[in-house]
Amino acid sequence: MNAIDHPERDTIPAAGGCSDVPVLKESGQREVFCGLTGIIWMHRKIQDAFFLVVGSRTCAHLIQSAAGVMIFAEPRFATAIIDERDLAGLADMNDELDKVVTRLLERRPDIKLLFLVGSCPSEVIKLDLPRAANRLSKTYSPDVRILSYSGSGIETTFTQGEDACLASLVPELPATSDTARQELMVVGALADVVEDQFQRIFAGMGLGPVHFLPPRRSDALPPVGPNTKFLLAQPFLADTARELEERGAKHIPALFPLGAKGTEAWLRAAADVFGISDDAFETAVAPARERAEISLERYRAQLNGKRIFLFPDSQLEIPLARFLANELGMHPIEAGTPYLHRAHLEHELAALPSTTQVSEGQHVENQLDRCRDANPDIVVCGLGLANPLEAEGMTTKWSIELIFTPIQGFDQAGDLAELFARPLVRRSRLEV
Repeated sequence: MNAIDHPERDTIPAAGGCSDVPVLKESGQREVFCGLTGIIWMHRKIQDAFFLVVGSRTCAHLIQSAAGVMIFAEPRFATAIIDERDLAGLADMNDELDKVVTRLLERRPDIKLLFLVGSCPSEVIKLDLPRAANRLSKTYSPDVRILSYSGSGIETTFTQGEDACLASLVPELPATSDTARQELMVVGALADVVEDQFQRIFAGMGLGPVHFLPPRRSDALPPVGPNTKFLLAQPFLADTARELEERGAKHIPALFPLGAKGTEAWLRAAADVFGISDDAFETAVAPARERAEISLERYRAQLNGKRIFLFPDSQLEIPLARFLANELGMHPIEAGTPYLHRAHLEHELAALPSTTQVSEGQHVENQLDRCRDANPDIVVCGLGLANPLEAEGMTTKWSIELIFTPIQGFDQAGDLAELFARPLVRRSRLEV
């Protein structure tokens, strides 16, 4: 592949904001995982929950492949296989599902929350999982709560599996009392170590109580009501946010907690709403912020001036592009996202360099053409595109790795930067 000369390569344009820049909207062939993939990080978070996928052997293979690292542990997920007898109508699907659930709960008495997860096959044959969950809940209540959500990949991308899961939990949250004081809820699955770090910072500034959704155990569901203010830890939780707002909770708009500046702005948004003084905020935040700045400094020399193209896959693309541009000096050529929720990304769009092309949806052939024309230093994309692009001589980063890795917060800022520096280091070593 011939290199393309880019005279502007080392010149990073000033951030002028993308709020008013036209968004390129596309539809066509897509290259994304389905929402079932979200089970892989969700089952680790809610420690007494179990995820039962109602799907085909293909669904089972996908989950097993994505969770290969769990092969030596007893996982909290499985697949109830829809086979030929079910599809031919020779067996009653609801009776078969009841038998599977009964055997599962007899074998695993530690399960306190069971999710029935819909798939493309179960939706194609019109299996009513919400009704099945309601019926089974009556049988096993109060020992086991049984809910359902769709992980189908027909219309969604893989991170929306988490959104659907959390949205199904919101109606189960206890209501706050009318006289309760204002409370903060952090929404989005975070690694336990990240959650603990945020909890310490909030406590340090005198902000509390702070609840997290999802909780680590199903018997610790956070209360919600008109006195609840919530911060989104992930940009792909549109349905969950809507469900919370219907319960009376109010969203706190903010940058997402990626990088030193993003994390500080995210924490500052909550502090301002809850009336935390500047001195208390600075005392709580300054040490961790300083560590984050130091950890980022070592990667700026490697990444400054590098051009990056982000294919739509995880819905993290716009916050990532903002972080890479503003904190590491990279030049995002295009930041594609499967879905653009403007209200949740308002601050992120305003902080993006105005030269960044924001695209919504996917026509993978057109995007590949734009990527080849731009010849970026690094490409963020799904696994299905990474190997072909590497064969063409491009350097890639798997977008799914950014979901599986703890990247939020001050103490993870350097780890996040390293994820983008590592492929470039690998490329330089291979070229020697």
